[in-house]
Amino acid sequence: MGFLNRYSEPIFLVLRVVAGLVFAIHGAQKLFGAFGGQAMTGVPLMLAAGLIEFVGGLLIALGLFGDFAAFIASGEMAYAYWKVHAFGEGGPLNPVVNHGEAAVLYCFLFLYIAARGTGPYSLDRGFRRKA
Repeated sequence: MGFLNRYSEPIFLVLRVVAGLVFAIHGAQKLFGAFGGQAMTGVPLMLAAGLIEFVGGLLIALGLFGDFAAFIASGEMAYAYWKVHAFGEGGPLNPVVNHGEAAVLYCFLFLYIAARGTGPYSLDRGFRRKA
């Protein structure tokens, strides 16, 4: 057992909230041009990416349908890596060289959240308790 094992659920909450909010910021950049981004709503693929990132990121952070949102977000990041970083920039498959590290990390982080669920500190869990 790790020395932080007894704090695993609160630490997972922080991980989920931070990852979800940062992901939502990427979506806000694409949708609204916020946070130094450029709105790209005229490009259908970027509009879809922005919606998945913004809405999905907020759902993941809140833990509301977070496992489903994380699964969709994981798929989007896998697609983004292969479409934009691995082949789109013509670079090698190495994510450090083709600047795809964030896409790879988000892909597997969100896949983990989808498989694990949102945890006890989530709106999903809160709604289940009331029902």
